[in-house]
Amino acid sequence: MLDWKTYRKQLVTRIGEIAGLSPDTVKGYQTLSNAGKATNHLDAKTRELIALAVVVTTRCDGCIAVHSAAALKAGASREEIAEALGVAVALNAGAALVYSSRVMDAIAPDEGQG
Repeated sequence: MLDWKTYRKQLVTRIGEIAGLSPDTVKGYQTLSNAGKATNHLDAKTRELIALAVVVTTRCDGCIAVHSAAALKAGASREEIAEALGVAVALNAGAALVYSSRVMDAIAPDEGQG
């Protein structure tokens, strides 16, 4: 298993290097990341639970490292995190099912060709 604390520290260092080379890129990312805090329609815990569900679907280890720590800091329990992850699993399965119907459509015989 990955040492998530060490990985998170390494990631912060590398992102800092990117910020030095391309500051507007990182500033733009930070603006997007902080947009929810500005409106505060969702509390921090809810935003982090959503983030964890999304990072599972996008398969981003860096996001897992950052948002798992942030979710715990925001007061999310292991049970709440597991439930959010369950939503991600269900949506991935649902997306696979929907795209399976697209495959069936692609292989369907054309009308009138029987």
